[in-house]
Amino acid sequence: MTSLLDTITQLSHEFGSDEYVKAGGGNTSCKTDDTLWVKPSGTTLAALTPQGFVALDRARLADLYTAQTPDDAAAREELVKNMMAAAVKPETPGRASVEAPLHDSLAARFVVHTHPMAVNGMTCAVGGSVAAARLFPDALWVPYTDPGYTLCMAVREAIREYRARQGCEPALIFLENHGVFVSGDTADEVRATYARVMQTLADAYAAASVDATVPEGPAPEAARVAAWHGVLAEALGADAGAVAAAGRFEVGDGPISPDHIVYAKSYPYEGALTVDNLRAFQQVRGYAPRVVVTDSAVLGVGASDKVARLALELARDGAGVKRLARAFGGIRYLSDRARGFIENWEVESYRAKQVF
Repeated sequence: MTSLLDTITQLSHEFGSDEYVKAGGGNTSCKTDDTLWVKPSGTTLAALTPQGFVALDRARLADLYTAQTPDDAAAREELVKNMMAAAVKPETPGRASVEAPLHDSLAARFVVHTHPMAVNGMTCAVGGSVAAARLFPDALWVPYTDPGYTLCMAVREAIREYRARQGCEPALIFLENHGVFVSGDTADEVRATYARVMQTLADAYAAASVDATVPEGPAPEAARVAAWHGVLAEALGADAGAVAAAGRFEVGDGPISPDHIVYAKSYPYEGALTVDNLRAFQQVRGYAPRVVVTDSAVLGVGASDKVARLALELARDGAGVKRLARAFGGIRYLSDRARGFIENWEVESYRAKQVF
């Protein structure tokens, strides 16, 4: 057990860099026949320790796969949350990543799930599934599905069908508008698959003359940022307690992935920066903007410096995804229904609170 946890901790640190995940995104796991150790919800991969993983009883976790769940999404997710909590072993109290059942559905000993910009340039693209079939014929592509229990059950069925066709389970799974799962029985297998994915995509972007370097204007002067902050604070109150500023760049203008929605919200505010306009945006969208685009800057806005910095970081990441997606037909935004699920999902609210 100690060796397994040391290995998955090392993998978590390797794939917990900015190249692979932002904020509290991504999750990792290792398993034996009876126990699954998985990253706690809201914890960063880079900060994990062997003692930090949540241990789940795989037999109790398996009850999820045959449970009769309510049709109502909120009631279903509450039931699943409680069943997952019941599967946590008492020696490692904590809340396991919501994607623990998906990790459990793979037989491989190690699983590393991340959201690299390079990968999401394909998974968030209009032609992503076609590109994946061409570039990664051994991979499993899963159309966008609400995270959590619904995604777990969809992936379990897709894995079952893959096994029936190929005689083995997939070591590489792409989730549309979400990210990638890589699994293997050794750490080197996981590393080799990730290296292949990143190199293949780098070659594809080079062939399409596309890169993730987002042109950015000069940083705004402090006096201008202070003036904008004053308007934001008057309009939004505590939701605009802090501002992080950068020169203007082309932001994503829709919901790109669950992580982008959690940390930067689905839509940026862009327009004349007035109290009335900002309040109108908040009333229509149902939330204060986390990303604000002015005539010469992009602002991350939040209740604290950390929230504002993460909003700006995810805005930059989304801009990079949008540029890379041009290699595969352009960006594909999530539907209003999918966006609404993420915005109102208790699990994502909990995850964000742990990071913020």
